[in-house]
Amino acid sequence: MVRKRIKRTIRVSRYIIYKETLVDFKEHFWSFLGSFVGIGLIAYFQGKVFSQQDNFFLIGSFGASSVLIYGIIQSPLAQPKNLVGGHIVSAFVGVTVYKLMPDILWLNAPLAVSLAIVIMQITKTLHPPGGATALIAVIGSEKIKALGYIYVFSPVLTGCLVLLLVALIFNNITSSRNYPTIRKTRLKRFPFKWK
Repeated sequence: MVRKRIKRTIRVSRYIIYKETLVDFKEHFWSFLGSFVGIGLIAYFQGKVFSQQDNFFLIGSFGASSVLIYGIIQSPLAQPKNLVGGHIVSAFVGVTVYKLMPDILWLNAPLAVSLAIVIMQITKTLHPPGGATALIAVIGSEKIKALGYIYVFSPVLTGCLVLLLVALIFNNITSSRNYPTIRKTRLKRFPFKWK
């Protein structure tokens, strides 16, 4: 009996390790191409619209978002509501915290990230790169801080929309990738029986 369990556990472990380390070149190709075009478009707008010194249209949290929306497209954290909503909520929180206490970095940086997490949880728009978006609003360059609430719209909203548009195109080119993922929710049973 014990021997059977051990053999079964080893067999299951081998299968899981095999599945987790399986290299799917098509999946990697589409992840690469989508993220390359998404970040590339934002960088192109950065170079053409803004001067090289005003490097604020291409923010670091977009790189982390790209990992989710092009690499792990089935994740609930990578869905459009989470991508756009998480960044917008976090940007708004970051700017607000900076405006309320601009000179207290040891307090406003953790407060911006922590509040962003909680508000994303409340609004059901949890997107991990949103924490970085809130932090950038507080610790970013003086030009980013000078944007104030414009930061929420540009670069955050416009960048998210570029990434989302590219994700909708590249994640749906093949039949093996579907984005956004629509999750079926179960209907709760009515607690009373009708006669």
